[in-house]
Amino acid sequence: MIGRLLETFTQGLRILLAILMASLAIPVSMQVISRYTGIIPTFLWTEELATFIFVWIVMIGAMVAVWDGTHFDVVITPNASSPLGVFVQKSTVHIFVGIFALLFAYYGIEYARIGTIQSSVMMRANLLWTYITVPIAGFVWTVFTAYRLYEAFTTYQISKRAKL
Repeated sequence: MIGRLLETFTQGLRILLAILMASLAIPVSMQVISRYTGIIPTFLWTEELATFIFVWIVMIGAMVAVWDGTHFDVVITPNASSPLGVFVQKSTVHIFVGIFALLFAYYGIEYARIGTIQSSVMMRANLLWTYITVPIAGFVWTVFTAYRLYEAFTTYQISKRAKL
C-alpha cells in the first residue's frame, strides 16, 4: 500500500520533471534568439528563470533517482551470494543515503530561511523558491530511503524463511 502510494508520488514527480524540462526550453530559446539574431531584445531575467527551473529539475531528478535506485553508489565489495550479505550491502547504501538525506533536510531548513531574506537581481523573485528545494529533497529522500530499507529487510526475511 505505501509502496504504491510512493510510486504514484514518484510518477507525479516524473510528470512535473517533464513539464519543467519543456518549460526550460522557453527562456533558453529566448536567450539564444536574442543573443544571436537580434529579433528580440536581450532579456536578462530569462537567465535567472532558466537557473531557477534548472535547480528544480536537478533536485526532482535526484528524488526520482533515489526512488529508482539509479543514484550513484560505489561498490567496494564483490556481490554477495547469501541473503544476509545482499541485505548488508543494500542496507549499507540505504543507510548512508539516508544519513545524507537527513542532513539535507535538517540543514536545508536553515538554508531555506536564508532564501526568505534574499531576492534575485533581475526578476526580484524571493530566493526561497529556489532554496526550498534542498529541505524538500532531503525529506523526500529520507522517506524513499526508509521505504527501500524496509523493502530490503522484508526481502531478507522472505529469503531467510525460504532457505529453512
